[in-house]
Amino acid sequence: MAKEETLEKKSFVDKILDFVERAGNKLPDPAILFFVLMLLIWGLSAIFSTMSFSEIDPTSGKAIEIHNLLSSGALADFLSNMVTTFTGFAPLGIVLVAMLGVGVAEHSGFINAGLKSMLNITPKKLLTPMLILVAIVSHTATDAGYVLVIPLGGIIFYAAGRHPIAGIAAAFAGVSGGFSANFVPSGIDPLIQGFTQSAAQIIDPEIQLNPLNNWYFTSISSILIVLIGWYITDKIVEPRLKKVEIVIEDEEEVAMGALTKLEKKAFYTACMVMLLSLVGLYLWAAPADSALRDAEGEITSFSAPLMQSIVPLIFIIFLIPGVVYGIVAKTFSSSRDIIQSMTKSMQGMGYYIVMAFFCALFIDAFGKSNLGALLALKGASGLQALNFPAEITIVGIVILTAFVNIFIGSASAKWALIAPIMVPMLMQLGISPDLTQASYRVGDSVSNIITPLMPYFPLVVVYCQKYVKSTGIGTLVSMMIPYSIAFFVIWTIFLLIYWAIGIPLGLQASYEYILP
Repeated sequence: MAKEETLEKKSFVDKILDFVERAGNKLPDPAILFFVLMLLIWGLSAIFSTMSFSEIDPTSGKAIEIHNLLSSGALADFLSNMVTTFTGFAPLGIVLVAMLGVGVAEHSGFINAGLKSMLNITPKKLLTPMLILVAIVSHTATDAGYVLVIPLGGIIFYAAGRHPIAGIAAAFAGVSGGFSANFVPSGIDPLIQGFTQSAAQIIDPEIQLNPLNNWYFTSISSILIVLIGWYITDKIVEPRLKKVEIVIEDEEEVAMGALTKLEKKAFYTACMVMLLSLVGLYLWAAPADSALRDAEGEITSFSAPLMQSIVPLIFIIFLIPGVVYGIVAKTFSSSRDIIQSMTKSMQGMGYYIVMAFFCALFIDAFGKSNLGALLALKGASGLQALNFPAEITIVGIVILTAFVNIFIGSASAKWALIAPIMVPMLMQLGISPDLTQASYRVGDSVSNIITPLMPYFPLVVVYCQKYVKSTGIGTLVSMMIPYSIAFFVIWTIFLLIYWAIGIPLGLQASYEYILP
């Protein structure tokens, strides 16, 4: 009877989210799910490879063609390249290398000391927005937020007496759901702009776009994402977690007592070493002819050695102060302790490595089949054929991108396919490439957090299992759905209002395009 009364008290939204969680958790283990999906892609590729399509692949200039992954040659290629497909899986290297350095900083006590210090100066009421803001800024360092900010979100919330899973959700929402919201320029800006400019030059060969043509919009969007994420975390997600029991195997990893005098001395010494390291990096990168810059002298482009060195730098910048802290605080007595801390961090990654193996095989198969490209091109062509008014078409781009994003995680890969269709089409309607790109960037963010096919999604499941062993795909998806829906609806409306008011999108950006 009590159980029935409890169910009656649940809101309609809670019932839907509970259903999603139950249904999702009935799915196979993520590793098996990726394997099953790979087999499905093989079967679909064999079927669709017998069909002809009129859509033109902008990367080749030829009609899109589906490759049969069940052919003798494709199967031989699959077997001969299985090892390199796994070892070449980008998130795997990023996670493991970064975690080696972070593991030293964590097990020496340096990270916990930093979190204790931060909690002392951050009001509890502002903990959620502060965490989401840090998560958003982490985009500047490419994928660093997935291996640094998200797990720290759980530790911070637990230390503050709040549910750690809510902290992980808030950080995940900022890192991934608000991917295109950032007031600090990063390598993603020129990368996306490059595809937009190439697409725009189909209509106007002389057109030039600024790499920061969406900077003002993404900067102001940071505030919007923080506010939405703050409300969703505190009012929807965390209340649903109140009855979810927390079980921690290693209490020392999340223990957050007061700092002793020795720990304070070790922390300040380690921070000074970290600061000196950062100053040294700045002095190295500052000169116009620095080896850390690209051939044009840019430091934030993807081809710049500095941007390509983000993960090794994370490893070094956490390793050095972690070692210093361990020596001063006497948590490290020999070099063996340092290696053991790295080993311990890798032991925690065992489950993720298994999932990454199957995830890598699935993503490789999906890419080689060309099914994702067909899906994107069919959607873009369908949107073009509908010939909606400009405002509705902009919303349509957000919806199309968010949907395709569930299957194709790479921001550049999606835009390489969609931009050559949508950018020229809207230019002929008088809509600038800058605005079309802004709509794409909104859609590219909002569904990241609800697709198990996103390469880092299994990693977030692992972070949650540190506190709640029963966490599965359904648990995480149901927890992130409120963020995804709110981001999609409010951010899209915000873009339309932003456009109506006429606030500049970015540097040298415009809303209108006048045909020559």
